Amino acid sequence: MDRDVEKASTNSGTINAQENAPAFAPIHSARSRISKTQSRTEEALQNIRSHNGYSCDPDEDSQTDETEKDPFEVRFEHGDEDPLCPRSFGKARKWIIVFIVSFASFCVTAASSIYTSTYAQMQAEFGNSRIVSTLGLSLFVLGIALGPLFMSPLSEFYGRRPIYLVSWTMYVIWIIPQAVANNMATMLVGRFFDGFAGSAFLAVSGGTVGDLFAANELQAPMLMFSIAPFVGPSIGPLIGGFINYNVDWRWTYYVMLIWGFGLLLGIVFLVPETYHPILIRDKARQTRKETGDERWKAPNEKTQKSVVGAIGRSLLRPFQLLIFEPMCLNLCIFSAILLGILYLFFGAFPLVFINVYGFNLWQVGLTFLGILVGMVLAAGLDPLWHRIRVNLIRRLSEESGVEGKSEPEFRLPPAILGSALVPAGIFMFGWSCYPWVHWIVPIIGAAIFGAGTLLVFSGIFTFLVDAYPQYAASALAANAFVRCAFAAAFPLFGNQMYEKLNYHWASSLLAFLTVAMMPFPYIFFRYGKRIRANSRFATSS
Repeated sequence: MDRDVEKASTNSGTINAQENAPAFAPIHSARSRISKTQSRTEEALQNIRSHNGYSCDPDEDSQTDETEKDPFEVRFEHGDEDPLCPRSFGKARKWIIVFIVSFASFCVTAASSIYTSTYAQMQAEFGNSRIVSTLGLSLFVLGIALGPLFMSPLSEFYGRRPIYLVSWTMYVIWIIPQAVANNMATMLVGRFFDGFAGSAFLAVSGGTVGDLFAANELQAPMLMFSIAPFVGPSIGPLIGGFINYNVDWRWTYYVMLIWGFGLLLGIVFLVPETYHPILIRDKARQTRKETGDERWKAPNEKTQKSVVGAIGRSLLRPFQLLIFEPMCLNLCIFSAILLGILYLFFGAFPLVFINVYGFNLWQVGLTFLGILVGMVLAAGLDPLWHRIRVNLIRRLSEESGVEGKSEPEFRLPPAILGSALVPAGIFMFGWSCYPWVHWIVPIIGAAIFGAGTLLVFSGIFTFLVDAYPQYAASALAANAFVRCAFAAAFPLFGNQMYEKLNYHWASSLLAFLTVAMMPFPYIFFRYGKRIRANSRFATSS
């Protein structure tokens, strides 16, 4: 473990592979530090991104001694320039693949929220209560929470393309019962399995991006992939609002079927296998067939990993981190509360903007653009956080005498600001919901909430990767599971809370909940190093 920690002690997170070079030093010294830091960053990114976003933690039992060179071990002969290596693809082809997998992730999260626009017509046809309708939203998100725990390890054994093809085919198939459902039971079953199948793209797509691009090229493509699933929930009600205002609610699922089938064609014809170990394994099999020499082996053919063992680790290790790591637990709960509130708003926004401002269904869908705009503006602050981190690294270098040294806590300033913006936005949204207050004011409050949410997410995600370099995938898996569990639960009590407490105090209750969590990013920024020193999983250097 010490060797792995040393390798990744200055890991720059999942996106910004070029951040670690302080700008204050002389040019020659800065270039030297950039070179050293990037090499360590690339190593850490390979450890995380060369597999998939969830279950790629190193298996200690299967580690091989890098000093032993097997002359019959099959590899890419020319590294990233090898014709079989996905990183040798042309730029256009690589970006097409990134767009397809990112668009699929967007489609899945949009499908989670587009369903909320069908409530009124569906309840009139089936005669069910609002809480039963909301259960369809919760079950879909619960499927998204559980799916990656199984899909991710399976992709290590069978590759990304088979997982994409099977899961997306099942995703499209499970839309059909929702489109033709004659009762809520059919709808609820279809919603759960649709979310479970679609979750494969949220689990595996980050690995595909890492397969296609070297670490120093990851920033732009990973940004596209990272933003896509967060944009989806805000766009879903917008699309659904226009559909359900003008035609029958079943057209929501007809549109999703057309959308999903079009993406399936794109996956079939344009998304090849990109997982390096699988491509090398296929090359080894072809070499053995051509030469008749069974000694030619791919590295993953020499390990003793099993599917059951990989799934077991994928299920166990995230919960170990949640149980034994207070930093991981607290930050996961904080991000989970924020996603829970976001999904609760899918019920609260129609109540507020229909009852207070008289909006119709498609106009309510447009109100979610406030959250989207806030997230986009927050994403534009990335250069500011880069400068702050450079200054923190410079200060640490002056104190420690070690050039270019970073700490995981330097990733938390965005979360510190975001933790203040979130309650401010919710309070503004809740206490501006009066007929005599212009409707743009609560939408501005929602935008502030959206900005704060994205800042908190980005700070927490990158901190978890830096603080748990050897178990980064499990830390992100733990975060994803807790987030989706809260997102599934919050909508079930949201409407009742807003109806019983009124819009102002219901929003205030949510804001007070985020106020209670607000100190944790700062506490971990200030004292995180001491906490990590006593951790069994986190890096202590």
